[in-house]
Amino acid sequence: MSKRTYAILGTGALGGFYGARLQKAGLQVHFLLKSDYQQVSQYGLVVESKDGDFSLPQVNAYNDVEKMPRCDVVVVALKTTQNHLLPQILPPVVKDDGVVLVLQNGLGVEEEVAQIVGKISVLGGLCFLCSNKVGPGHIHHLDYGQITLGEFASNYHPTGITDKMRQIADDFQSAGISMDLAEDLLLGRWKKLVWNIPYNGLSVILDATTDELMADVHTRQLVEQLMYEVAAGAKSTGRILPDSFIQTMLDYTVKMKPYRTSMKIDDDEGRPLEVEAIFGNPLRKAQAAGVNLPQISCVYQQLKFLDANKKR
Repeated sequence: MSKRTYAILGTGALGGFYGARLQKAGLQVHFLLKSDYQQVSQYGLVVESKDGDFSLPQVNAYNDVEKMPRCDVVVVALKTTQNHLLPQILPPVVKDDGVVLVLQNGLGVEEEVAQIVGKISVLGGLCFLCSNKVGPGHIHHLDYGQITLGEFASNYHPTGITDKMRQIADDFQSAGISMDLAEDLLLGRWKKLVWNIPYNGLSVILDATTDELMADVHTRQLVEQLMYEVAAGAKSTGRILPDSFIQTMLDYTVKMKPYRTSMKIDDDEGRPLEVEAIFGNPLRKAQAAGVNLPQISCVYQQLKFLDANKKR
């Protein structure tokens, strides 16, 4: 059994699910919570999962990062709209020889974390997970769960597969999580955007679930066009996404259970949208290389309006 200790910053649909699985497997896990703190500190976590329901009546729950022990691995599972909190909450909880694992959507998130933690290793994880928080400390895992793991280096230089990646992958695999090790984190980020950009964006703009987007010939065509633009964005940074990968993502989504994307849930519940990390940063990366992505830009502009309109 691994002796590594884990901190979960953001115990929602994603952080709560993976953290609960790690604790269930016997690892020591510490959870930072906000609105769910009272419920979870008293009653623990409940996970309804296609792989089997389970509950953790007792968890290490905190509402103050200063009360948490320093951990070997700190998992950043907050929404990127909360990343302004990271300079305050990351340094107190990560060991000097520890690792920060960023399980967030979008592009550039590891760069942001690396600026905060300096020489501490930063890894990025791309989660292919259908999971929703359905109540305080109550998570419903609908489908999938695989994580693609890569190590961050300056300017997203490919690192290959490192010992740190293998060690953390072993811990997650012991918890029943399928892991894929990526030699090139930036390529992995672009691959995730092939799914995130069309489905998150269109689900909000068109008020639709993934199955509804795939069932209509017009929206399915729009999904494909956006995916090919993501591939063009990747190419502008020197990363090639084959057409076969786009087809694989389409096939995966057709087989998925009907799903309300994380951005759709955020919009429905009046929360800020992860527009900059998922749309703005990729657009700026491509534009810096002289490549315009007009359809993604159109989705971005509509989401910016909807996000700002919600806040008024």
